[in-house]
Amino acid sequence: MNLPELASALLLVVTVGYIGVCAAQPFARCRKCDGIGHLIKTNRRGKVRRGKVCRRCGGHGIRIRRGRHLYNAWRRTHTRGTR
Repeated sequence: MNLPELASALLLVVTVGYIGVCAAQPFARCRKCDGIGHLIKTNRRGKVRRGKVCRRCGGHGIRIRRGRHLYNAWRRTHTRGTR
C-alpha cells in the first residue's frame, strides 16, 4: 500500500468512526463549562463559588455535536423538499 492509499483509508476510517459516534451519542459535554452548566469563579478569599449560567449550553451542560447538527439540517431540508 502506498502513501496516498493509506491516507485515504485512514481518512475513511476516521470519518466512519465520527459518523458512528454522532449516531450513538448526539450530545457531548459543553467545552466552556466542562458539562457543569455554569461557570466557576472564586471570591477574594479563594473560595470556589458558582458563577453565571453558561451561555454556550444554556445551563444544560451538553451541546450537540457538529456532525449531528449537519445531519439534522440535511434531514430537515430533505423533508421540507419532498412534501
